[in-house]
Amino acid sequence: MKRTRTSLLAALAAAIAGALLCATPAAFAQGFTVEQAMNYPFPYGLTASSQGERIAWVFNMRGARNVWVADGPDFAARQVTHYSGDDGEPIASLRLTPGGKTIVYARGSETNQQGEVADPTSNVNQPEQQVWAADVDTGEPHLLGAMNCSFEGCEDIQISPDGQSAVWCGPHELWIAPVSGKDPARKLAYIRGNNSQPQWSPDGKEIAFVSNRGTHSLIGIYTFGDDTLRYVDPGVFHDMLPRWSPNGSELAFIRLTGSGGGFFFGGLQPWKILLWNAADNNTKEIWRSTNDANGSFPNEGDWVSSAFQFASDNRLVFASQEDGWLHLYSISTDGGAATLLTPGNYSFEDVTLTPNRKELVYSSNENDIDRRHIWRVSFDHPVPVALTKGDSIEWTPITTGDGRYVFCFGATATQPAMPYRITPHGREMIASSALPADYPSAQMVTPQDVVFKSLDGLEIHGQLFVPKDQSGRHPGLIFTHGGPPRQMMLGFHPMDAYNYMYAANEYLASRGYVVLSVNYRLSIHYGRAFRQPANAGPRGASEYQDVVAGAKYLQSLPYVDPQKIGLWGGSYGGYLTAMGLARNSDIFKSGVDYAGVHDWSGFFGGRGPSGASDDARKIAYESSPIGSIDKWKSPVLLIQADDDRNVPFAQTVNLAHLLDQRHIPYQLIVFPDEIHDSLLWRTWVSVFQATGDFFDRTLVKGETIPPGPGN
Repeated sequence: MKRTRTSLLAALAAAIAGALLCATPAAFAQGFTVEQAMNYPFPYGLTASSQGERIAWVFNMRGARNVWVADGPDFAARQVTHYSGDDGEPIASLRLTPGGKTIVYARGSETNQQGEVADPTSNVNQPEQQVWAADVDTGEPHLLGAMNCSFEGCEDIQISPDGQSAVWCGPHELWIAPVSGKDPARKLAYIRGNNSQPQWSPDGKEIAFVSNRGTHSLIGIYTFGDDTLRYVDPGVFHDMLPRWSPNGSELAFIRLTGSGGGFFFGGLQPWKILLWNAADNNTKEIWRSTNDANGSFPNEGDWVSSAFQFASDNRLVFASQEDGWLHLYSISTDGGAATLLTPGNYSFEDVTLTPNRKELVYSSNENDIDRRHIWRVSFDHPVPVALTKGDSIEWTPITTGDGRYVFCFGATATQPAMPYRITPHGREMIASSALPADYPSAQMVTPQDVVFKSLDGLEIHGQLFVPKDQSGRHPGLIFTHGGPPRQMMLGFHPMDAYNYMYAANEYLASRGYVVLSVNYRLSIHYGRAFRQPANAGPRGASEYQDVVAGAKYLQSLPYVDPQKIGLWGGSYGGYLTAMGLARNSDIFKSGVDYAGVHDWSGFFGGRGPSGASDDARKIAYESSPIGSIDKWKSPVLLIQADDDRNVPFAQTVNLAHLLDQRHIPYQLIVFPDEIHDSLLWRTWVSVFQATGDFFDRTLVKGETIPPGPGN
């Protein structure tokens, strides 16, 4: 290997370090491989038929995604679809018809800005995102039509009340197809804008939807047999989440009335709940938020949207963070005071309404801030009751259509996620045969729940992975999650990417690394003020001090070598990794940066967000890794997919050029045609294998990485 002029001394130091490994162990013979750590079926998409006792979900096993079902009262699981191989074809928007006879789902990714569906296999035939259905008894899938939705999260298939038809949105269109597949899909309407969130009226005669026009979004209604669309109280606002009342006479929706504009530069986002009356075409206000930070719309994706529902006795359920925590509320459709259903210093996540519309079943971190458990609360007696507890983690609760059973996904610190039935006596795993019998749970460690002070005194939570062999001093690693509104937990994570990264941290611990996963400020479930701190990201990178504090915590541990601290992370975690190397190569001696942001000012464009000033642009630059690049000395492994739809690939391109110019040592891995959250199982395996190998070389062996990528 080509070495720099200063590499002789480094090579000598590495040789000495190698001779001392027995006295001061750094990395040990690993107990299991990356492939073994990730050899489990990740479950998602749990759903139930609205009648009877059938549930369904998706298992992603080594990249092959398939639908499984289970029926009461025994709930013996069986596989319905039979896709094979690590094909990069995600399954989304899994639905069961009311009687549970048919499953409907989308297959394939949404499109990028060029209108391309992701194909990480680099097949010569261009793929498309499609809608499929399959008879549960036979398992034979049949194509309903193309979807090719044009923005992340737009996959949303809705089944008609009679179970005969499926509707979905495409670019500027609304489509429908019989779930039987006997007739091809047909276009119901051309609709300007990016359309989403279709909702059938209870009688199946109308479909409400959201049409996003960029500057504003509208609630539209398509009526079968009409030649024109109707729009509900159109204005200059962003209207969203249409919900029909049980008898179809009213339509509730949310209206965002503030400026919005982004996570860091958005400003306040006040909002209202409005109710439209179909008979007289009038709209009235039911509830409005306060005009302050806590009153801003809690834009946290599916949790907030799934909470907004019609309940019994003419009540609406919604989510708000008006007391500083993300909570569930109910309010009469006549207005008045809202009732807080989940009081306390915690937040909810997934929520479902019971079939009788009198109770909510949800997950939250009440009394267990770094885990999730399942709770139930009724509207007439709003005192939450725990359905699960202990050292496990549970999420995505559902009830069967007859209301008799509650199911969820669950995991522990050493056992990957699986579907469970919740009973009065605890959890009962279903589909246990899908979990490989030789999964290395016994060789994994249970991370410790640690709390340490940041440089400014703020309390920071983390999960500490300590190798089972604690003899000598170990190298230490800081892990930072992406998002940034995410939270790592004391066990396998509910989200696929972080589930895999949790497994990677277990793998790194098995190789002898002490890993501290840091839930830095900006993380969720510690309150609104923690999630939206002052001067974070491009406005000052205040969260970086939490990363440094985590490193100092590691250095204080008697079994950690304070001179062998590295860090790694993906997306926003990649940004914080690059920040550590650029600002503190004296602390962080090596890093793995997966799809990180390196220059915030590159997101400003011509005028910048909200007409950002030159001062704001300057602060954004100084808050970026490239703002401190002249201090960067430590080696880095840069990894990114070149069809990344979340972080522009140019962020890695530009950083690589800057590292080259300054002769900073780095290695480079590019995955052609992959996306941000890798679709191929083997991509994740490659990333984590390369991460472990890079730290072995640079932290343990002290190997010098020459400047440039060609090594």
